[in-house]
Amino acid sequence: MSLLEHQSDIDTHAPFRTGRAALIGLILISGAAAAYVSLVPTDEEEPVTTTAAADPPPVAALTPEPEPEPVVEPSAPESEPVPEPDPTPAPVVAKPSVPESRLEPLLRVASDVPGASVFLDRRFLGTTPFETGDVASGPHRLNVSSEGYEGFSQEIEIGDELVSVDVRFLEVRLAASVDVVHKHRFGSCAGRLRADLDGIHYETTDDDAFSIPFGELEQHVVEYLEHTLTIRRRDGRTYNFTDEQENADALFTFHREVERTRERLSP
Repeated sequence: MSLLEHQSDIDTHAPFRTGRAALIGLILISGAAAAYVSLVPTDEEEPVTTTAAADPPPVAALTPEPEPEPVVEPSAPESEPVPEPDPTPAPVVAKPSVPESRLEPLLRVASDVPGASVFLDRRFLGTTPFETGDVASGPHRLNVSSEGYEGFSQEIEIGDELVSVDVRFLEVRLAASVDVVHKHRFGSCAGRLRADLDGIHYETTDDDAFSIPFGELEQHVVEYLEHTLTIRRRDGRTYNFTDEQENADALFTFHREVERTRERLSP
């Protein structure tokens, strides 16, 4: 083809190529715009982001816990056999005796009449036979009595050693005394009246001292209001006594003890 013909051909198809090029450019612009629009998020549609799935974290190896063993409850038999009683009695085992802790006795009282009442300083302690370690040291007044018998009285001294008293109610005894003033026809003298199983004795530094057996005693009387004790020997002399106390209690006690003993000694 000649140059002129080729040029003519270009000119003939020029409009077509121009239009084609424009169309291709529009398509490219429209595609770019569409791509831009798709990348801009809108309120109507959330952007979809595709991320690669991360690898799952490694799972630590766990040691499996042992399963609990099943508890098997023993099953009771429907009917248990009843054992027959053993006819042989069980041996009796004696328990060892444990001694009781107590105080060492300091006072012991016995009597030939069991169950006599024991008093210490007018305080009842118990009945015979009796012993105690719960008593204060020092002087005390001991009284022992039993119904139907003469009472017993004695001064005792409690110390570190055991004090033992044996009361004989069935035996006749007498140990009474009192300080007195012997009234003479003219004047008086002081002395002491004492009584035992042998009789009444007057002890003094004067020559009026005497002893009268109970068999020779004719009169033995106390006048409490007159504060006088009178003693008369059978077919003999009369003696009148008083004392320096405010009342006649001491004379009355002496008289009572002598008369009780005389009654027991009489047939």
